[in-house]
Amino acid sequence: MNIQQLKGIGEKTAALLSRLSVYTVKDLVGLYPRAYDVYEKPVFVQEAVEEHASEIVSIEAVVARNVEQYSTPRMKVLSTVVRDEQGTSLKCTWFNMPFLRSSLKPGAHYVFRGQLAKKKGSFVLEQPQMYTMAAYAQLQGSMQPIYPLTKGLSNKTVAKAVKQALEKYDTCLEKEYIPVDIRSAYQLAEHNFAVQRIHFPQSQEDYLQSRKRLAFEEFFLFVLAVRNMKEKNTHRLNEYRILNDARTDKFISELEFELTDAQKKTWEEIKENMSGSALMSRLIQGDVGSGKTIIAVLALMNTAFAGYQGAMMVPTEVLAKQQYESICSMFEKHQIPLKVVLLMGSMTAAQKRAVYEQIRTHEADIVVGTHAVIQEKAVYDKLALVITDEQHRFGVEQRSQLAEKGTCPHKLVMSATPIPRTLALMIYGDLDLSILGELPNGRKPIETYAVTGKLRERAYNFIQKQLEQGRQAYIVCPTIEEGDNNLQAVKQYAKQVQEGAFSAYSVGLLHGKLKANEKDAVMQAFRDNEIQVLVCTTVVEVGVDVPNATVMMIEDAERFGLSQLHQLRGRVGRGDAQSYCILVTDHVTDACRQRMQIMSRMRDGFQIAEADLKLRGPGDFFGERQHGLPPLKAADMMKDMELIRETEQAAEQLLQDDPTLQQPGNQGLRLEVLRLFAKTGENGVIL
Repeated sequence: MNIQQLKGIGEKTAALLSRLSVYTVKDLVGLYPRAYDVYEKPVFVQEAVEEHASEIVSIEAVVARNVEQYSTPRMKVLSTVVRDEQGTSLKCTWFNMPFLRSSLKPGAHYVFRGQLAKKKGSFVLEQPQMYTMAAYAQLQGSMQPIYPLTKGLSNKTVAKAVKQALEKYDTCLEKEYIPVDIRSAYQLAEHNFAVQRIHFPQSQEDYLQSRKRLAFEEFFLFVLAVRNMKEKNTHRLNEYRILNDARTDKFISELEFELTDAQKKTWEEIKENMSGSALMSRLIQGDVGSGKTIIAVLALMNTAFAGYQGAMMVPTEVLAKQQYESICSMFEKHQIPLKVVLLMGSMTAAQKRAVYEQIRTHEADIVVGTHAVIQEKAVYDKLALVITDEQHRFGVEQRSQLAEKGTCPHKLVMSATPIPRTLALMIYGDLDLSILGELPNGRKPIETYAVTGKLRERAYNFIQKQLEQGRQAYIVCPTIEEGDNNLQAVKQYAKQVQEGAFSAYSVGLLHGKLKANEKDAVMQAFRDNEIQVLVCTTVVEVGVDVPNATVMMIEDAERFGLSQLHQLRGRVGRGDAQSYCILVTDHVTDACRQRMQIMSRMRDGFQIAEADLKLRGPGDFFGERQHGLPPLKAADMMKDMELIRETEQAAEQLLQDDPTLQQPGNQGLRLEVLRLFAKTGENGVIL
C-alpha cells in the first residue's frame, strides 16, 4: 500500500519519507523509533538540579511571579519564576511564544516539562511544555517514540502517520512466521504485538519484550540465510575439479621465501576443496602482511593450468594495478606461461573492449580488476574461480554478482581486516574459514607510539634519521582541503613539510580526488624511491606494498577507527627493517587515551578488531553499508551478543529437522529468508 494513501501524507511528505527509504505503509511500520521520550513522574526542583542537570525534566509547580517579556534582534522572550511544594524556585523561559502570556498568571498550577540548562551559574527550564495535572497523569509513564528524521520532516508527522498505519491498515501486519516452539523456548513475543509496541510501548517491559523479539528476528533470518547458502554450497557439485599442477609446486619451490605453516595449511585446504566433489566457498582471514595474496596467486595458477579462467576483484584501482603488476612480475620471473589482464573503470572504452575480447575468447587466463570485472560486458569462458580481496568492502550482492559470471565457480574471499568471531559467523556463515595467524619469517613487530602535537618536531627529526638511512615514510592526514574543523589537511601539509622539515627530500601528495593515472604515477614514484615522504589520505590503507617504507605517521589519529589505524600501520613493516608507527593527537579525552593505548600495546589484529567493534559497532567498524549485513533496525551487534548466540542455537536446531525449510509450518519463515537478500528497487519493488 502506497504511503500517500495515508491521510495527511501528500506528495511533499512522501518525498521526504522516501529519503528514509519509506515508500509503502509496510516500510513506515518498519521505521522503528531510534529513541523514546519517557514521561517520568514529576520531581522537585532540588532533585532536578542535583540529579538531572542537562536533561528533560518534569516539575509540578505554580507560577510565582508576573511574566516578563523582552525582545532581541532575533526573537521574543518570555520568562517567569515557578515554585514547587518545597518552596524552591526555578526560572522558566520561552522563545517566540508570546501567546503563552495569558496562561502564565501568578498562582497557575501546572506540570512544567522542558530542558534543564545552566546559564550564567543558575539553572533555567527552557521552552517547557505546560500540562494540567489531569493531562499529565494520562501521559505519565508512557514512552513517546522519537523517529529517524530528515530535514523538513517532523517527528510529530511521522508518529501520526505510524499510528494511523497501525490502527487503520492492519493489512501491513504479517502472519507469525517463527515456529511456536522457538518462540516458547526463547520467550519471544508475537511478531505483530512486537511491531505495534516497538512504536508505542505502554511500559518499559513492553518495550523490552518487543525489542527482544524484533532483534532476535533480524539475527535469526540472517543466520538462516547464510546457513542456507552454505548448505547449498556443500551440496553443489564441483563442476571444475582442479587438481594440483606440478608447475605450481615448482613455482612454490623457487620463491625467495618459504611459506609459513599457516600458509601451507591454508593452501592444502584450498587444493583439497578445488579437487573435491563439492564446490569451494572459503574465506581466508589474515592480519595485514600475513601473506594472503600469494595463496590467491597459487589458486589462480592451478585454475589456469587446468584450462579454466580465474578472476580476482579488489576494491581500489591502486590495489588492482599493484596486484596485476605483482602477478605479472612473478610470472615473468619464473617463466609462467599464463596471460594476466587488468580491467578497471578508469580505462578508456577502447582499452576495455580489447580486454573484454581477451576474456571472451579465453586469451586471458587470469583477470584482475575492480568492480569492472562484474560488469555486464565482461563475458567469461569457463570461469572456474572467483576471488574477492578485502571482502568486507564488498556486500553480499557484489560477492554473488562475481560468482554469477561463471557456472558455479569456486569462491575464495579474503580479508585483511580481522573480524571478531561472533561477527564473522554472522557475515561469513556460508563460508569455510582459513586463518593466517602468523607473519612471514623475518617480519618484526611495528613499534607504535602515541604523542601530542607538541612532539611533532621530535617525530620529524626521527623520520629524518630514517630518511638519511635511505628509508621512506608515510604521513597520513584525515582531510584533503583545509576547513573549519582544525584537522590536518593533506594538500597544505605536503606543502608545509616540503618547504620545512623535509625540504632536502622529495615529498609526494596522494589523495582520492586525484585522477587514476595521477595516483598511479605518485605510487609508482614512491615505490621507486623517487619520493621519500608520501603525504596522503587513507587511500593507502589497502594493499600498497613498499618494503622500503619504515615509518607511518598518522595525524589527528583520533579521527580513525582502531581497525583502520591497524590497517594503515600495516603499510610499513613489509620488509626486514624495524618499522615504526607514530600516532599524533591533541584530542586527550579518556576515550581517546584508551584507544591510543590499545594501539600502542596491541599488535594482534583480532584483539584490536574486538576492541574496535566494542567501541564503535559494526556499521562504523566496516564503513557505511559495507559489511554485508542487512540493516539492523532493532538489533545492536554489541549489546545483543547473547541474543546472537541464541539465534545460532535456534537456527541449528531448526535446520537439523528441516534443512530446506520446506515443512508446512516453516513456509512463512522460508519466504522471509528468501526476501532478505532480494534486490529492492525504487518504491520498494522487489526485482
